[in-house]
Amino acid sequence: MTSKVYIIGHRNPDTDSVVAAKAYAELKHLLGHEEYIAARAGHLAPQTEYIFKRFKIEAPEYIPDLVPKTAYYMSDKFVSVREDVSLWKAVDKMISTNAAVLPIVNVDGTYQGMLNYNAFALNSYKLLTPKQGDIFLASLHLIEKTLNATPVVEFDPDDYFNCSIMIGDDDCGTFRKLLEEHKSENIIVITGDREDIQRLCIEARVKALIITKDYIVSRELRELARANRVSIISGHDSTATTAMLIEYSSPVSAMADKVSKPVLASDTVQRIRPLLAQSPSRCLPVVNDDYKVIGTISESDLLHEANIEVILVDHNEPGQAVEGIEHYVIREIIDHHRISTFSTRQPITFINRPVGSTSTIIANLYHENHVSIPKDIASLLLCGILSDTLILQSATTTELDVHTAEYLSSITELDIRELGNDIIRSGSHIGSRSADDIIRQDMKEYSEGKCRYTVSQIEVDGTQELLARKAEFLKKLEAIRSGGKLLFAALLVTDITKLSSLMLIAYDAKFASMLSFPKKEDNVYYMKDIVSRKKQLIPLLSELVAKVGD
Repeated sequence: MTSKVYIIGHRNPDTDSVVAAKAYAELKHLLGHEEYIAARAGHLAPQTEYIFKRFKIEAPEYIPDLVPKTAYYMSDKFVSVREDVSLWKAVDKMISTNAAVLPIVNVDGTYQGMLNYNAFALNSYKLLTPKQGDIFLASLHLIEKTLNATPVVEFDPDDYFNCSIMIGDDDCGTFRKLLEEHKSENIIVITGDREDIQRLCIEARVKALIITKDYIVSRELRELARANRVSIISGHDSTATTAMLIEYSSPVSAMADKVSKPVLASDTVQRIRPLLAQSPSRCLPVVNDDYKVIGTISESDLLHEANIEVILVDHNEPGQAVEGIEHYVIREIIDHHRISTFSTRQPITFINRPVGSTSTIIANLYHENHVSIPKDIASLLLCGILSDTLILQSATTTELDVHTAEYLSSITELDIRELGNDIIRSGSHIGSRSADDIIRQDMKEYSEGKCRYTVSQIEVDGTQELLARKAEFLKKLEAIRSGGKLLFAALLVTDITKLSSLMLIAYDAKFASMLSFPKKEDNVYYMKDIVSRKKQLIPLLSELVAKVGD
């Protein structure tokens, strides 16, 4: 399958994370690299959804996890065969293409079965065993295709029927008795230039008569055959060769392995491994949700690198990355947060700049690559900067953020203050949203030594509404803390009108004595002048957490 490169932000993505992925994928496309795909590792927060809808831009693809799946290892270079093709032609195709398996499909590509060498050998034995009585399913059309024969007189060529094969090489008296014994069957007689046998068969109204070695049937017998509805086929091979080949005129569907079931592209590798082990060919067809074949997967495919790679934006900590990231090659990391321990298999492009927004970095990468920023992408990038810097008022804001925002404002003709207020307000409404939704919409996990904790953040234009639901939020924070065996779980509620915050926190008892911030209520602390989780709050918390381990 064609390789893809997902550009993806952290779990529970904020606006900057989603915007950065979208804008960087567009830059790659403008540079001629279509394999890059913008993705997101969580649902859109209300603010982010508002921005993409406002500028009528499709949001990045939602990928809840990157747990290894069939789609990431399968091959889409495969050959299939229609169910109405003869076994002989199907096997020839299988050999000529060196295919381990041959998916059998109907006219619209829907999976019907699979031909593999084990199924072919087993069904060939069943076909050729004397106990079978030389009876097999076929049609005149398939017989003609298998023998490369020419119809002389033909009736219902596409109808399937159970054939009974007889060789017309006895004397007429003996052969007449044989025909009489099998008169209830759909008899196909193979004979040469024996006109007496030919006439006998036509008068007995056999299903079809195959004349070998291109012998010519007389006009009289051809007319008699038409009158008696007996098909006549002219073949090139000898009687012995014809008798051998004709039994491979069965439709390939009759010889299919229908025990080994196909797998879905969305199936996990963990699920398909035992299925591959049970498959005689160690290979299975892959189907989509409509049961149409889209590829094959083999045990050897799982030994290769996946057909996807990853670029991380707006994070570099494994705990914040989409689940399953460790299975794939990371090509690049573009971020503006502290650098965590993140090992890669090979050297990569790592861009980490002390600015207020990843969107600032992406916007400047357009400039560095001498690519003009499309107006709609410029609008997104401006929103990303204003969202992550609280309209350029956060402590993380740098001169580059301000300069970049002013540049994007000039080419989009969007007012910074007006746009900033719009997007901040779009994400500040709590309304009927659940505490779980609000806490998880922008929740990040951190670790210091053996201690792990989460900090969520939401910007509001007043804290009264949230404080009125304090008990609900603290209950959910405690559920997250205890469920994840965390030191604490906190929610930073940033008041954009006062440029200060409240911190709601549920904590382990051993952390209680560490908290020395001004206490507003039980489990609620006043964080004066703190609006940045990354630059202001996390350094303070990290210092406290480090003392727990001392």
